[in-house]
Amino acid sequence: MERSSMIGRNNKIIRLLILLICCNIFVVPLIYGQDRLPVVSKEGRPSSLSEETPEYRRPEDPVMVGNSMPKTFKNTRENIIMDTAHVLIPFFEKLRVRREPVRIVHIGDSHIRGHVLPLTVRRNLENEFGGEAVYPDTITYHTSGIARETGKPGVVYQMIGINGSTCAGFTNAMQVSEIASLHPDLIILSFGTNESHGRGYTPSVHEQEMDALIGMLREACPNVAILLTTPPGSYIRYRRNRSINTRTPLVAKTIVEYAWKRGYAVWDMYNIVGGRERACLNWVNGNYMVRDRVHYTAAGYTVQGNLLYEALIKAYNDYVSN
Repeated sequence: MERSSMIGRNNKIIRLLILLICCNIFVVPLIYGQDRLPVVSKEGRPSSLSEETPEYRRPEDPVMVGNSMPKTFKNTRENIIMDTAHVLIPFFEKLRVRREPVRIVHIGDSHIRGHVLPLTVRRNLENEFGGEAVYPDTITYHTSGIARETGKPGVVYQMIGINGSTCAGFTNAMQVSEIASLHPDLIILSFGTNESHGRGYTPSVHEQEMDALIGMLREACPNVAILLTTPPGSYIRYRRNRSINTRTPLVAKTIVEYAWKRGYAVWDMYNIVGGRERACLNWVNGNYMVRDRVHYTAAGYTVQGNLLYEALIKAYNDYVSN
C-alpha cells in the first residue's frame, strides 16, 4: 500500500515536470514573439508605440493632384501640359530623386511681375518636393522674386517679370545672363498678352521673336527644358467701352503650334479655361479680373497658379507611372 502511494506521488511529479518542460518549449517563445507592450515613457515623453509615423512617399509614387478649375467655368478643357517630345523628363527625374536643388525660372510679363501666380506654383511645389533649398522669405509686389539658395535639396523657384513686356523684351544679353546665372533646369515662358495688344500682330514675327529668345536661352543654358504658356485672355478698350481681345486666340494658337514644331512643352491656359468663346467671360463672371480687364485679382492669379501646378503634377505623375 505504501509502495503504491509512493508510485502515485512519483507519477504526479513526473507529469508536473513534463508540463513545465512543455511550457518552456512552446509558451515562452510565443510570449517573446509578440510585439513589445507599451511602457510608460520617461520624462513625460510618449512611448515609442504612440508616436506618429511621418508620412513617407517613395520616389516612384505619384503625387495627389486636385482640381482648382472653378465650377462656374464653362467650355473648359482637360488641364494638361502637351509635351510630345518629352523634354520635361530630365526635370521630372531631378524632382523624383530629390538629391539636389531643382531650379525653375519663370519669366514673363506683368502677370509674372505681380508674383502671385508664380508664387502659388512655387509654394505648392515646395510643399510637395521640399522647400529647404531656399531661405524663408516674404514675396510681395515690391520685393524681388529671386530666392536665396541654401544648397540643400528641394525646389528653387525664381520669378522674373517685366510690366508690358513681350518675349522680345527679354531678348538681350543682360536679361539672358541673369537667367543663366540661376542655373535653371526648367524655364517657363509666360508671354502673349502684350503681343495680342499689338494692332499689327503677325504670327510669323511672333515666331521669330520666340526663336530669338529661346535660342539665346538654350545657348546660355544648353540642357534646360522649355515650357511655354499661353495668355489667360484680356479685353481691349475702345473709347469708353471694353471688348474681348479677338487677337488672343491667334496668339495662343501661334504659341501652341510653335512649341509643337520646335519640340517644346506647352501649357495652353487660354483654351483650357474656355478659349475664344468663354475664357474672358469665365474670368469676368467669377470676379477674377480687375477693372482694366487685362490684369487679374489675387484670387484670379491664385487660380492660374494652382492650375499650372496641377498640370505640372499630372505630367510628373505620368512620368513616374510609366
